[in-house]
Amino acid sequence: MANVYSLDGKAEGKINLPTVFKTEYRPDLIQRAVVSQQANRRQTYGTDPYAGLRTSADYYANRKHTYRITINRGMSRLPREKPGGGGLGKVRRVPHSVKGRSAHGPVNKDFSKKINKKEYEKALKSAIAATAVKEIVEQRGHKLGKIAELPIVIDDKLESLKKTKDVYDAIANLGLEDELERGAVKAITAGKGKARGRKYKKRKSILIVVNEDKGLKKAAENIPGVDAATVRELDVELLAPGTHAGRLTLWTKAAVENVAK
Repeated sequence: MANVYSLDGKAEGKINLPTVFKTEYRPDLIQRAVVSQQANRRQTYGTDPYAGLRTSADYYANRKHTYRITINRGMSRLPREKPGGGGLGKVRRVPHSVKGRSAHGPVNKDFSKKINKKEYEKALKSAIAATAVKEIVEQRGHKLGKIAELPIVIDDKLESLKKTKDVYDAIANLGLEDELERGAVKAITAGKGKARGRKYKKRKSILIVVNEDKGLKKAAENIPGVDAATVRELDVELLAPGTHAGRLTLWTKAAVENVAK
């Protein structure tokens, strides 16, 4: 059982939790699933296999097979372009020539990592269950304030909020002002990232899970550290950013009823 809170932060009833909240906590599977998600977002790294080789250049050094020869002409015996009208053009293809291929280019590398479907599903259920364990949530650094028990379930009226101020007030009414302030703190990152568009490190704060998005997601994205998602959009990385499970999560009543479906 869990309390259902109104937008004013007052308990107005109770709800039976689905069995998914009783799933065994498996941090090893959660870590594998998140790393797999992060790895699969990376593009394959490496050069084009045909870079520097898209040219008409070829070796011309045999009198019997071609009239384009370099023998006895004081020309290096290297692959040369075949310009229209006969003759030989500039050296191409070899690494030390202009517009030639790279000598020792990076080897193509695929960063993707596979994970079994059943393992990922187990990790997702485990991450959902971790949001209901107070010790795991506090260990992640979240400030629960006066919240006595988890998960936090809110009335479905939350889904219809379309203003950032209204969403902020609804969270603050639950006594989570300290958590909102924690999410707003940002620090300057170390290293060259400062010059590459990622100057600040930001914290992940509250995750709001709704059954249907009626404007809440757009309103919530303006609150620092706060994310919002529908039940269908839930994934392990949202619930366990950085592979660390136990993100402070607010569920609407309808979302809790449909999370196991």
